[in-house]
Amino acid sequence: QVRLVESGGGLVQAGGSLRLSCAASGRTFLGYAVGWFRQAPGKEREFVAAISWPAGSTYYRDSVKGRFTISRDNAKNTVNLQMSSLVPEDTAVYYCAARPTSYGFVYERGDLYDYWGQGTQVTVSS
Repeated sequence: QVRLVESGGGLVQAGGSLRLSCAASGRTFLGYAVGWFRQAPGKEREFVAAISWPAGSTYYRDSVKGRFTISRDNAKNTVNLQMSSLVPEDTAVYYCAARPTSYGFVYERGDLYDYWGQGTQVTVSS
């Protein structure tokens, strides 16, 4: 069983930055693909970014390309989402998710992930 815990959310002004972290307990992230998703009030959950195992491949939704960066820190057993140039439309609860994977695959669909964190709130004020 893998337990995921997100951290790093908060309130930031438009144009600011936040760094989200997803930590795994119960086992390491080795051999797991990890994704970040978000859900705004009244909206469906949407894909944000994903990273393969090992960290050779990344994939982003169009609206965050060039602003968000997903990365792995194997020494700390975390996957991070660096978010810059934030806009109010980025306001949502952000979730990380993980699944065992073969070499190099990334996954955009949420139903392909086996484990989910509880989420962390990101609020961007205008």
